[in-house]
Amino acid sequence: MGVDDVPLDDKAKRMRDLLSSFYSPDPTSPSRTPNSNNTSSRFATLDTINTTTFDADQYMNLLVQKSNLEGLLQRHVDMAAEIKNLDTDLQMLVYENYNKFVSATDAIKRMKNNIVGMETNMEQLLEKIMSVQSRSDGVNTSLFEKREHIEKLHRTRNLLRKVQFIYDLPARLAKCIKSEAYADAVKYYIGAMPIFKIYGDSSFQDCKRASEEAVATIIKALQGKVFSDSESIQARAEAVMLLKQLDFPVNNLKVQLFEKLEQFLVDLNLESKEIRYASSDLGGIPVSTSSSAPEASIREFAEAVRAYRVIFPDSEQQLFRLAKDLATKHFEATKQQIKKQLSSAYLVAMLRVIWTDVLLMDEVLPEAGICDFTFEAAHDAIKQYVAGRFSHLLLDISGTLVKVHDSQKGVIEEEYPLQAALETSKKALVQGSMDTLLDTRRLLDENLEVLLRLTDLIIEWVQEGFQDLFRKLNDQFLVLSGKKYSANQDLTFGEGMQGDKVLPDLVLLLAQLSVFIEQNAITRITEEISSFSRGGTRGFENSPAFIPAEICRIFRSAGEELLQHYISLKTQKILIVLKKRFTTPNWVKHKEPREVHMFVDLLLQELDTILNEVKQILPEGLHPKHRRTDSNGSTNSSRSNPLRDDRLVRSNTQKARSQLLESHLAKLFKQKMEIFTKVEHTQESVITTIIKLFLKSLQEFVRLQTFNRSGFQQIQLDIHFLKTSLKDTAEDEAAVDFLLDEVIVAAAERCLDPIPLEPAILDRLTQAKLAKNSE
Repeated sequence: MGVDDVPLDDKAKRMRDLLSSFYSPDPTSPSRTPNSNNTSSRFATLDTINTTTFDADQYMNLLVQKSNLEGLLQRHVDMAAEIKNLDTDLQMLVYENYNKFVSATDAIKRMKNNIVGMETNMEQLLEKIMSVQSRSDGVNTSLFEKREHIEKLHRTRNLLRKVQFIYDLPARLAKCIKSEAYADAVKYYIGAMPIFKIYGDSSFQDCKRASEEAVATIIKALQGKVFSDSESIQARAEAVMLLKQLDFPVNNLKVQLFEKLEQFLVDLNLESKEIRYASSDLGGIPVSTSSSAPEASIREFAEAVRAYRVIFPDSEQQLFRLAKDLATKHFEATKQQIKKQLSSAYLVAMLRVIWTDVLLMDEVLPEAGICDFTFEAAHDAIKQYVAGRFSHLLLDISGTLVKVHDSQKGVIEEEYPLQAALETSKKALVQGSMDTLLDTRRLLDENLEVLLRLTDLIIEWVQEGFQDLFRKLNDQFLVLSGKKYSANQDLTFGEGMQGDKVLPDLVLLLAQLSVFIEQNAITRITEEISSFSRGGTRGFENSPAFIPAEICRIFRSAGEELLQHYISLKTQKILIVLKKRFTTPNWVKHKEPREVHMFVDLLLQELDTILNEVKQILPEGLHPKHRRTDSNGSTNSSRSNPLRDDRLVRSNTQKARSQLLESHLAKLFKQKMEIFTKVEHTQESVITTIIKLFLKSLQEFVRLQTFNRSGFQQIQLDIHFLKTSLKDTAEDEAAVDFLLDEVIVAAAERCLDPIPLEPAILDRLTQAKLAKNSE
């Protein structure tokens, strides 16, 4: 078997084992221990031939037991081939390492040649060193006595210098005081202190006393430098260090300097300063520049804080608090100006002044976190400004409404028409809202860091402000109309509405203003808000701050409720006239009618007042009037029945019975008519609804009375005149005619002798009343 017949993996493994056994033989390896041999012998296999624990006898016994003759012969051939391969591998290893062995031998020979002459040189060097050492010892011995004498003289000289220094110290200190070289003076005095402690009460008593007097003068001078604003920070810090070296209690100085800083801050007239700077930025005139205390510069204050920190490094917390107090004073002054309803331009200018001062302080005290503190304070101030803008807007809108309220009560003499009041209220609402949004846009457009970080919050505050504004406005509408009473009602409404007479015309104005808000104002405001809103801090899980649909729903409901309340108020006023009319006279003993009763004039006057009010406020309707011929039911009323023409020729009893029978039959055969429909925000709808209501009430009042013939005829005359007067007033003329006929029928039912007036008499009395009214 040749070498090429052995697999490649086996060759690589065999080569690795050979190299390992050649380069790192380890006879103490654990694999060669007796225990391991015993163990391997018990579990020996044919594969153990390549291990270090190989046992030839045991291997042969095992091979004979497991193999036949052919197997033994084949194994012999294989082992012979492997032995040849191993011999070849060993030869290759020897050849490869031969050059290395040769190089190592040459290096060893060269080393031997170089070391041959070195020993002689080392012996010569040792002899020279010993010679130098002996001569040095001779010199030291000969000069020893002189050296001792020189050192003694030197010590004496130093002592004399110290004594001379002590005697010259007062003069030196005086000279340093004159030249203001306080550092040298302190150094000299501290150097003399050990001698003064030992001999100050005996030999150098006078020198000590004179030096202490000079040091007292130096301490006063150093204190003056510490408190002097004209001195540099380094000079003041050096003065404090010198005082510490003199054992002066600097804590008192620390307290005094900090009190001075606090007074410095108190003397800063920040409000006047900010207004002046803001005015200069805007090119305007300052609002107020009066100041009793001298105005100090923030830069000077910052430098004073810087000096204090250098002088007293352990006072950082106090300085941090002082820096935050500065920002707090700034924003307190700003909030006071916000209460005066300043514009956004002034607010931005004031914030710019504040931010400049804050950055200056942040350079001095970067660890104080004054920027973050300023952002929090600016958060509160700007939120107050936005809330204040909406509060003033609410007051402006309410002011126009209160002006109408007061004008009707006689608080002011000049007349204030409802139409003008409505337009003024609309303008106050829309223009005020646009101005508020414009101010907000100015805040958002400013490239000021303190505003940029609050952009999303400002947008959210504006949206919340509009939402809250319209809710409060709705509440005020209800309060002014008497539909609601608030215990915390604003004093803007004068005496309040509780127990006060509710003004119907104001209720009508509020109703129409609610319609305007729902149909126009909300849409425009929503468009403006969406034009600059970039999203707030609210997430998707939260509802938006401003919900136009909810506000529209609120004011739609408020408009309908207020319009119905106006109709109710006007109807109640008419009911007072009706009640007085029907409860005062004795209808059973009523006299023969001579003219239309005065209460009809009162009713028509009230209707004219209502018509005048609705024409100022409400638009005209788009629907045509419902004439009498448009209604099927009205043609079958009891007054238009042809049987009524025969009543004049019948007896009184027969006529009464016939009239009752005809009226009941007419009701049975009438088609159903819808009298009361939904009220719309139009002139015709409101007037018609009020007329229907008071006619229905008139019918009920008639049903509660008992009439004689004259009383019945008086009712007939009044209704006939009303029909003539209301012909062109009501929108649904058919329904009005029907209700008027119902009043006549009700009066006939309650009459003891229901004989009507002749048509000619009715026309004559009606024309006479019209002529009288025209005069």
